[in-house]
Amino acid sequence: MKGFAKRTAEVSEYYFSRKLKEVKILIEAGNPVINMGIGSPDLPPHPDVIKELQGATGQSGSHGYQGYQGIPELRHAMGSFYSMHYGVQKDPQSEILPLMGSKEGIMHISMTFLEEGDEVLIPDPGYPTYSSVTKLLGAKAITYPLSAATNWYPDFDELEKLDLSKVKLMWCNYPHMPSGARADLRVFENLVRFAKRHQIVLIHDNPYSFVLENEPKSIFQVSGAEEVALELNSLSKSANMAGWRIGMVLGRKDWIQEVTKVKSNMDSGMFLGLQKGAIEALKLGSDWYQSLNQIYNNRRQLVWELVSLLNLDFDKESAGMFVWAKLPKGTNSLEFVDDLLENKHLFIAPGEIFGEQGKGYVRFSLCLPEEKILEAINRIKSIKPTY
Repeated sequence: MKGFAKRTAEVSEYYFSRKLKEVKILIEAGNPVINMGIGSPDLPPHPDVIKELQGATGQSGSHGYQGYQGIPELRHAMGSFYSMHYGVQKDPQSEILPLMGSKEGIMHISMTFLEEGDEVLIPDPGYPTYSSVTKLLGAKAITYPLSAATNWYPDFDELEKLDLSKVKLMWCNYPHMPSGARADLRVFENLVRFAKRHQIVLIHDNPYSFVLENEPKSIFQVSGAEEVALELNSLSKSANMAGWRIGMVLGRKDWIQEVTKVKSNMDSGMFLGLQKGAIEALKLGSDWYQSLNQIYNNRRQLVWELVSLLNLDFDKESAGMFVWAKLPKGTNSLEFVDDLLENKHLFIAPGEIFGEQGKGYVRFSLCLPEEKILEAINRIKSIKPTY
C-alpha cells in the first residue's frame, strides 16, 4: 500500500465522533452518563410529518432513484417556507437546492468555489466543519475572531486589515453556534457590504433561526445579499429531524446551477418518503415553533441553574439550543470537561473544539429531558465543585 492522501493529515477525527466512543464505553461499563454535549434534538417531529413519511413508503416508485434537485413539490415548499417565515422570495426552480443536510452543503459549496491555495474566512469560535472541509480541499482557513466584547459579531475594522487578495469564501452563522449570539440585520448589512467590497462569496449557515428566537432572520432580508450570498438552512433543529438529513441552499441562479453540478456527481437523490415528510414539516405554523420554544425555555432555565452551581458565567440573552458558559480564569476547558465526565458522569462540550477563541468556555446542550437536567443538578449539588 502506498499510503493515504495528504489531505487526511490536515484534519483529525471529529471531536464528538472520538469522544462519544469514550462515553459509550463508560455507559457499557454501567456508568449513568448524562450527555449534554451534542445538539441532537431528542423530541419527535410533528405527527403529520411521520404520517407523510409512512404513507410514501407504500407508493409506487417511491423506492427508486429520485431527482438530483428534489421533487418540485419540495422545492416549492422550501420557497413557501422562506416567504412565510422570513418574507424572502426565491424561485423554487432555479434558486433553491434541497440537500441531504446542510453539512453536505458545506462540502458541495466549498468544492464548487475553491481551488487549492484559495483562502476562506472562518469564524472563531465556529462550526468545526467549515475549517475541516476547507483543509480537505487544499485551501487555507483564515479565522476571524469573535468574542464577548463584540457580542460575538465580526470586528470589521480588524477584518479590513487582513490581506484579502486570496480570500474567496466567508462563512458566518447567526444565531451563532456555539455562543448563541442572536441574528442582527445590521450585522448582516455589514457582512454583505464587506463581501461586495472584496468580491467574496458570503455563506450564511442558518439552522438555529427558530430556536428560542421570536423573529427568525435570513441574510436575504438585507438588500444586496442576493448578489453575494448563499444561505444554508435545515430541518434538523427547527423540525426535530436531524437524522433525516434534510437541508437546503438558496441563492442566485448561476451559483445554484454550479453547486448542483457537484451535488449530482456525489449522490443519487433523496428518498421520496423523506421528501414528503419534509414538505409537511415546512408547512408547520408558528404554534409548532412556540411549543418547541416553551420546552427549550423550560430546559434552559434548569441549565442556567446547573451552570450557576458550577460557578460559571453565561449570557441570558442568547438564542439557539445551547448555553455557552465562561470558565473561571485559568481553567482549561478540556480538563474541566474530562473532570466532569470522570467524577460526575456528565458530558459537556469544551469550547476550544470550536476554535482558539473558545478556550475558557464550555457548551451545554438543551437536547435532553428536564428530568435528566435535574439529575445533573443533583449530582453537582451532592459534592460542590472546587473550580
